[in-house]
Parts: sequence; C-alpha cells; structure tokens
Amino acid sequence: MVVDVIKPNFFVLLLLLSGVVSAQTIDSLSQFKKKVLESVEVDILMSYYQQEGIHAAVSGGIGNEYLTNYAPTIVVRIPLNEDAVLTADVGISAYTSASSSNGNPFNQSGASASGYDDDDDDDDDDDDDDPSYGDGSSYGSPNGSPWVASTGASAKDELTTVNIAYKKASDDRNQYWGVNLGGSIEYDYSSVNFGASFAQLWNEKNTELSLKGQAYIDRWNPIIPTELHEYELFQETFLYNPESYFSGVSITDEQGNSVAGYLPENFTSYTAINRNSFAFSIGLSQILSPKLQGAIFADVVVQQGLLSNPLQRVYFQDRENFYIGNFQSIPQYTTDQNRDVFHLADDVERLPSQRLKTPLGARLNYYINEYLVLRSYARYYSDDWGIQSKTMQLELPIRFNLAWKFTPIYRYYDQTAADYFGPYNSHLSTQEFYTSDYDLSKFSSHQWGASLNYRAVFTQFKLLDFGLKSAQLRAQRYYRSDGLSSFIVSTSFKFVLD
Repeated sequence: MVVDVIKPNFFVLLLLLSGVVSAQTIDSLSQFKKKVLESVEVDILMSYYQQEGIHAAVSGGIGNEYLTNYAPTIVVRIPLNEDAVLTADVGISAYTSASSSNGNPFNQSGASASGYDDDDDDDDDDDDDDPSYGDGSSYGSPNGSPWVASTGASAKDELTTVNIAYKKASDDRNQYWGVNLGGSIEYDYSSVNFGASFAQLWNEKNTELSLKGQAYIDRWNPIIPTELHEYELFQETFLYNPESYFSGVSITDEQGNSVAGYLPENFTSYTAINRNSFAFSIGLSQILSPKLQGAIFADVVVQQGLLSNPLQRVYFQDRENFYIGNFQSIPQYTTDQNRDVFHLADDVERLPSQRLKTPLGARLNYYINEYLVLRSYARYYSDDWGIQSKTMQLELPIRFNLAWKFTPIYRYYDQTAADYFGPYNSHLSTQEFYTSDYDLSKFSSHQWGASLNYRAVFTQFKLLDFGLKSAQLRAQRYYRSDGLSSFIVSTSFKFVLD
C-alpha cells in the first residue's frame, strides 16, 4: 500500500521537475538567441544634387533646367525585443529650380495690380530700375524667358517626408514580415503610402523568397501656368478684363505685331486631382556557390488618376504663336540668347489616366578574393505608354582592411520615347495626349562615381551616448544624351547606442 502511494507521487514529482528543467532550458535558449538588432541605431544622411539642362518641361521642352537640391534625413532603428525592430525616418528635400520658377515667368506685374501671381507670393517682381527693353518692348511691360529663372515661391520648395516601419523575424530567423506607413508633402503635391512585406528563407538560408506590396495615395494641388490660369478665370475676356493679369499687356505675333487673338481654348480645368499607385514586387535570391550569389526580381506597378503635371506647358505647331516681351528676341527663342521674350502656352501636358509598368531585373555578385567583390545589376522595363528601357550597373568594392572599402560604380541606361512625347512646338491640337517632358523622350545616359566606406571596429568615436559604427562618402556624375547633366554627393553616418 505504501509503495502504491509513493509511485504516483514520484511520477508527479518527476513530471514537475521535467517541466521546470524544460522551462529553464527554453529561457536559457531565448537569452542566447541572436537579436535582429542589438541596439538602437541612428543614421544621419545628407545629399547635395545639382543639375543643368536645356529642355525644361515647364516651358514646353525648351529652356533652363538648372536645379539644386539639399536633402538631410535622419533614420532611427529601435529594437523592440529580440525579434522586432521599429524604424522611423524623417527627411527634408529643399530645392531651387529655374524650370519650376517659370510657372509665372513674367518679371513685371500686369496692367492689373490684382493680377494673378502663379507663385502665390506678394512679390510682383517689379524692377523700376530696369532700362527699356529695346525697340521691341516698352519700358515697364512684362517679359520673361525660358532661359532665365523667375522669382517667387515656385522657384523653390521643400518636400517633407515621414515614414515608419515595423519588421519582425521568426525565432529561427527563416521568416521576416513587416508593415510600413508614411507620407510626404510639398507645395503642390501630397502623398500617403502604406505597405507590407514578407520574406521566407530555407535551404540553410541559402535561398530567399521575398514579397512586397505598396500603395501610394496622392493628391495634386494643381498649379498651372499664369496665362492658362487667367484664361481659366475669365475665359474669352481674360485679355481685357480689368481684373486679369493680362489686361493692357501687349501680346505680339512672330512678326512683332500687336494682336489680341491669343485664346488657349484647348485648355480645360482639372476635375480629377488624385493619383494612386499600387506596386507589387517578388524576388528570389540564391547562393549558387561559396563565391557566387544571384537574384531575380519582378515588379508590377499600376497607376491611376492625374498622371500628367499641370505646370508643364505644351505648344501646337498648327496654332499661331503668341509672345510677351521683346519680339526682336523671337529668332533666338530656342537658344539661351533669348533673355526677354516668352511664348504663351497652348495647353498643358495631357497624359492617359492609366499606366502599367513591368520591370524585370537580376543581380549577380561574385566574390573574387578577400579584397575584391564584383557586383552586377541588369534590368529591363516596359510600360503601356510605349517606353522600353535597359539598365546595366557594375560595382567593384575594394576592401583595404577591416575598416576601409572603396567602390567604383558605373551605370548605363537607355530608353525609347513614350507614344505621347514630342519636342517643343511639335504637337498637334487634334491629339488627345501630348507631352514635351524629356524624361519621356528617347535618350541614353551614363553615370559613374565611387563611394568610400569606413566601418568602425570598436566604435571609438562618440556622439553623446552613441558610437560611430560606419560612415560613407559617395559621389556620382550623370550625363544624358539630351543634354541633361548632374552631380550628386552624399554622406551617411551610422551611430549605435553603447
């Protein structure tokens, strides 16, 4: 009897002890599980971009494209536990643009003091010290040029972006999923975006499948060229209505004769101001050998809504040309010798309200030795607007030691023109869609540069309680066959909380 009583109690005790040991074992394993992110990280990023060109879209495919842009950004990554990371980034992109400034290119106010200023500022840009503009233009009359930057609010702007992302890994680090939410705003455009991602690793983490979906819900605040805005307000009376910018302003034809026949009747007001984009991406990467890694990926992007830019002018070859300013400069209109005459728009860019993009790409990285790695990238792109493009990029990271790495970079790009593209003054008024934006033209480009990376082994340099983990300096030059060129330099500093 005593033995019968002891046996069950013994087994109960054994089970309890095994439960304690199992729990302790699990706790012990969880303590040694490698974290997705060990500590709080802060990235401080800064870039400067400068551009020059001769095909400004705001002035119909001709004119000054000079632009500068400063873009500071701060990215903070916070480990919430062993498996999850929260990332937040805030950035400001501040630019000045000669092209955008010519939404209102006229450097004098019109006859009406209450005339519309497309820049939404209080400065009518009067210059009472200017001399006469010659025989072709009377003193004090408005003039402008696609080659001269105007002033006002649209000459510069700031794009502010905020994004938050959450990413979580499984215990075995074979699955990752994440969600993100963000938004941006500038003077004529705002955007909200959200998305989700998933990655699955298997084959001892030698194979990875990734999926990502992203949506952008955007909204225009349409800013249109001054002459079309006045026509929108006053219709056929806008040339002599006392409230109009153009009341009493001299408008000439190509021969310099004063005329009153300018009527941009192709222009219609915007009823839809939304733009929505939906993107889905799939990628597959594979370690092919101890020295070779490859990846293939594909995207499908669907866009809907107002896909054209309301500020970009278009000119028709089957319509008479009308100008404001010094008519003697008209023969030099398409060169930078023109400083004081502007061609009034026939309409703005019009594009379909649907667009389907399908990029396909691949990467191949080869480990040459402990000092050299060859990285290659290729992509083919097509859309239903008629554009097809090819991209090839090569990088050759050269590692000097554990701390320093230097990477030369070269990129080649080539694309066909969109079905709706035409140069300055080449479209017909009977067309349904038209644009003179050279981003949609046929061109090829070359980009080369290099980056210098530093990786701190012991985070000896400190900023408050943060140690420097890595730093990068990157510079690139870009040349396009249509005359556009640019230079960009960027820096990044990654700090980790000690």
